[in-house]
Amino acid sequence: MARIAVGIEYDGTAFSGWQGQTGQRTVQGVAEAALARIADAPVALVCAGRTDAGVHAAGQVAHFDTEAVRPARSWVLGANSELPADVSLCWAHTVPAHFHARYSAQARTYRYLILNRTARSALHRQRCAFVHRPLEVSRMAQACPALLGEHDFSALRSSECQAKSAVRCIERLTVERREDWVVIEVTANAFLHHMVRNLAGLLIAIGRGDAPPDWAAQVLAGRDRTRSAATAPAQGLCLVAVRYPAAFGLPVTPGEIQGPDRL
Repeated sequence: MARIAVGIEYDGTAFSGWQGQTGQRTVQGVAEAALARIADAPVALVCAGRTDAGVHAAGQVAHFDTEAVRPARSWVLGANSELPADVSLCWAHTVPAHFHARYSAQARTYRYLILNRTARSALHRQRCAFVHRPLEVSRMAQACPALLGEHDFSALRSSECQAKSAVRCIERLTVERREDWVVIEVTANAFLHHMVRNLAGLLIAIGRGDAPPDWAAQVLAGRDRTRSAATAPAQGLCLVAVRYPAAFGLPVTPGEIQGPDRL
């Protein structure tokens, strides 16, 4: 029995999220069906981070066990011949039996993309959030240091979150403007349900001038989701990279790809 890790890219617009659900179109469902045809046997995928409906991925990682012997190239070309156009298998790599796509991951990086101009976009409407009020990026950046490090992020998780602990560690959080685009990137050891979208909503409120930059620290300390900002829309969010120990030899995921057009 071999364990295979795969990199998966998808446009989440037409999916009910990653997690397989009866009667719903999910990324896990279509990916397992495609890989099963290549393996000529059922395949069960375990992913690094389960994304919600409408959320995209450029660097999702998953693993499965199989008795089928196939070259990496055959897994990729074969699966992509069976997958719909909005999902692509980017790479396949044999890993040790102790590798686990979720538990072996050291960190995940998400990008939240905002179009900040008067006119909405026809071309990028499913790949970004749209905010017509001017966003002051310097105010948003001032709020970021308070959110770095290990904290109880109860104020930034959904009421449906099932995690036993709300403690997470954010190692990097940046906000920058690229012409009409505002890009938020965050790297952490793990994330709570809706944590990045709630974080984006908080920073957007600060950027619009609805609250001062130090409101982020106040919200975090209060640990009360009802006292924070609204959850930002799903379509602005993309899982761009998952980091693993170098010993696994996995291909580099595209976490440093620049420019909104890539998303």
